[in-house]
Amino acid sequence: MVISLFLFLFMRWFVEIGASQDECKVSSCSNHGPVIRFPFRLKDQPYNCGYPGFEISCIEKKQTILELPYSVSLSVKKINYNSQEIIVHDPDFCLQRQLQNLTLSASPFQFKLASSNYLVDYTFFNCSSKKTHSNYFLSIPCTVLLSNPVYAVDSDKILEFMDLSSCHKIYDVILPEDLFNGQNYFSLTWSELICGNCEREGKRCRLKSNVGKEPETECIDKQAKGAVILSFCLLVLLVIRLYHVYSSDKLERENTKKIEQFLEDYKALKPSRYSYADVKKITNHFKEKLGQGGYGTVYKGRLSSEVLVAVKILNNSKENGEEFINEVGTMGRIHHVNVVRLVGFCADGVNRALIYEFLPNESLEKYIFSKSVKDCSLRWELLQNIALGIAKGIEYLHQGCDKRILHFDIKPHNILLDQNFNPKISDFGLAKLCSKEQSAVSMTTARGTMGYIAPEVLSRNFGNVSYKSDIYSFGMLLLEMVGGRKNIDVTMEKANQVYFPEWVYNQLDKGEEVCIRIEEEGDIKIAKKLTIVGLWCIQWCPIDRPSIKVVIQMLEGGDKLTMPPNPFASIDSTRTNIRRRKKSLQQELAVISELIE
Repeated sequence: MVISLFLFLFMRWFVEIGASQDECKVSSCSNHGPVIRFPFRLKDQPYNCGYPGFEISCIEKKQTILELPYSVSLSVKKINYNSQEIIVHDPDFCLQRQLQNLTLSASPFQFKLASSNYLVDYTFFNCSSKKTHSNYFLSIPCTVLLSNPVYAVDSDKILEFMDLSSCHKIYDVILPEDLFNGQNYFSLTWSELICGNCEREGKRCRLKSNVGKEPETECIDKQAKGAVILSFCLLVLLVIRLYHVYSSDKLERENTKKIEQFLEDYKALKPSRYSYADVKKITNHFKEKLGQGGYGTVYKGRLSSEVLVAVKILNNSKENGEEFINEVGTMGRIHHVNVVRLVGFCADGVNRALIYEFLPNESLEKYIFSKSVKDCSLRWELLQNIALGIAKGIEYLHQGCDKRILHFDIKPHNILLDQNFNPKISDFGLAKLCSKEQSAVSMTTARGTMGYIAPEVLSRNFGNVSYKSDIYSFGMLLLEMVGGRKNIDVTMEKANQVYFPEWVYNQLDKGEEVCIRIEEEGDIKIAKKLTIVGLWCIQWCPIDRPSIKVVIQMLEGGDKLTMPPNPFASIDSTRTNIRRRKKSLQQELAVISELIE
């Protein structure tokens, strides 16, 4: 009821503003005619639309006519609102017929004079005989009503020296000196007191509503001209907002019901449930922000004087509670040194949060990509240990739990480091559970981060989605650790940039060393090992990638690893090389049993 009343009042206000704006709208007499707006107004517009004495009318010829006192009508060529100037001429280019009545003292206009020009008091004579043209007599060619010639004479001249025989005086009039120099146009200007500097300040002018007093003007922002558009936009936004509130509320009720049902079944598991008030207390009212991502904002918190945690407040804009259920449901059942531990969670109405153990060294991304952190690169031996730890974490997810857990978002940003730089896999919002015997996973949509997504996740032409999809992501991560930069060329944004995985494969294939950030001789062996393992993991076809157990043995083993097929060649040529190269890899690592796909 309240919303309906508000909409009614808003619509009424909107209509009233629109009507008032439409009465005084900017107009013109023709497509090429001058724009007519305040202080001018068309004669059929209300008086408050213009300043007194600035009336304009449109005639049948689509001419713009300025109406002056004593029946003088002049055609308007141009109006300059900034310099307050109007250029006019006689509609029929016969100005002389109107000069007798041209008196500006009763109008708001004055002649605009050039610096070398001035006003002259002219006397007009009608002569029965033609006078020789001189500086004394200015011939007026357009007489219209008189058959005899008409001449204009400067009244300051000594008339007794002029031949005025056969002439009689018609009238006197004050005009600019250059009006008879063959120009058909002349300029008028109006007082700065009318509108002042409104136009020059980027504002517009209008009459004050002071009825019964001397008319006054005021400057207002030009945005007021768009009040109708603004009001309409506000109305549209209001309707959209009301609809959004209604639909969001309905969606949130469904999500809350879904999550509460899930949590009811989840009571037996270990992570503790906290209220939103508890979360605010833990984070000291969200005082220290650690970071922000697409799923929410992370704050530093404290469960006790000794136990620090990272609290991720999930966005309320999610379409459903699947990410929350995935994270809690997956991480609540796993405990491994290389997987981030879920301490607790919050599902309090629309407020949802995940509480993890606090890892002081943040993410691996900081150490292999960031250029802003000085001396943050890691030693090659430490990089190798980090790679091995990540692999063991993946092995636990794939084979160490009751059900196989596929992460689907292995990347440097999701690898966190503790105080000793031990890696821990985090962020299970996209994870999927399946049985260990299941050879393929059904997926309706692709999931993951571009650059790390396995080809089969995007297109089934490359094979079925399985645990080998995580192997591909891990391979891309290894190559980024070696290169110290993102594998840029996934989208081919810049043709002149080198795609590092392809470059490093070509280097190794030619027997050349990969000299990247190498300081000691032993670093070369580690860099080469990590590169070869990474290239094995990013083979296009899932069946050609090693299992995580094979990957661990390769990382723990010696330096004599077999080069994989070229993953960047065409699929047909890659197939030819696979049969030749795969046998040697299996002979070298025969002790490892891999799950059959």
